[in-house]
Amino acid sequence: MHNDFLNDYLLRPDPDDPRLSVPVSGFNEAGEAVETRVTVERPLTLFLNAREIVTMMTIGDHPEYLAVGYLLNQAMLKPDDAITGIDYDDDLGVVVVRTETETNFEEKLKKRVQTSGCAQGTVFGDLMDVIENASLPPTKVRTSWLYALTHKINQTPSLYLEAGAIHGCVLAIEDKPLIYMEDVGRHNAVDKIAGYMHRHGLPPAKTIFYTTGRLTSEMVIKTVRMGIPVLVSRSGFTAWGVELAKKAGLTLIGRARGKRFVVLAGEERLIHDQDLAYVAEESARHRRKSGREED
Repeated sequence: MHNDFLNDYLLRPDPDDPRLSVPVSGFNEAGEAVETRVTVERPLTLFLNAREIVTMMTIGDHPEYLAVGYLLNQAMLKPDDAITGIDYDDDLGVVVVRTETETNFEEKLKKRVQTSGCAQGTVFGDLMDVIENASLPPTKVRTSWLYALTHKINQTPSLYLEAGAIHGCVLAIEDKPLIYMEDVGRHNAVDKIAGYMHRHGLPPAKTIFYTTGRLTSEMVIKTVRMGIPVLVSRSGFTAWGVELAKKAGLTLIGRARGKRFVVLAGEERLIHDQDLAYVAEESARHRRKSGREED
């Protein structure tokens, strides 16, 4: 069945892209031969001008958005730094971001704070400055938006539904999903959206950020740095993630599945306008995560 809302996405996954998943033969619990698809991961080395910054494991789509978003979320680039070019070599697995003037990335790397990200994690040099200086708008959130949005996301063709072992992030306005990114690490999916927003001048003030990953300190810090006022996940919370969200004025909503969700920060900004009798439970076909898979 065709869903008209799919046409409203500015960018969404292509689960049929043969570069992102591959067929594999194996055996099931009964010893029977089976065919399945598995998600691809490959290294991507990021350079800022002539300096090597990091090598990330990624599915390989949208390397330019991942590179710019990573540098912005690490504060190695400022939003007003002039990017003069982005060069990507698929064969070498290298992406180079070039700027008009030198950046302050070396100073940032001197102050290392490790957070709970997948794979290499995330380093922030001015973590508490980001939180204490946050000026997020007090955006109201209708529960009808949340239910409609999560339903649309679950109905969107995705690499997760095709091959699994992957995280998804969606940028939305009200109940309208705009950008959908996936990757093997949730931080990569976040950074891709940050890079897209920067490259296309997408304002964050009225947006909602949805993730399949846990609501950790990393997720909260990146969302605040991106200027997004609402963070929603189908997974759970960490105590520090909740504490930082409250300090920053971020609306934090987790365990959003079917009819259920929990708000642990910004509950005063929630408008309960949806009759739960008209909200469907999440179907097994589109259930993206179980309680055992919150990583």
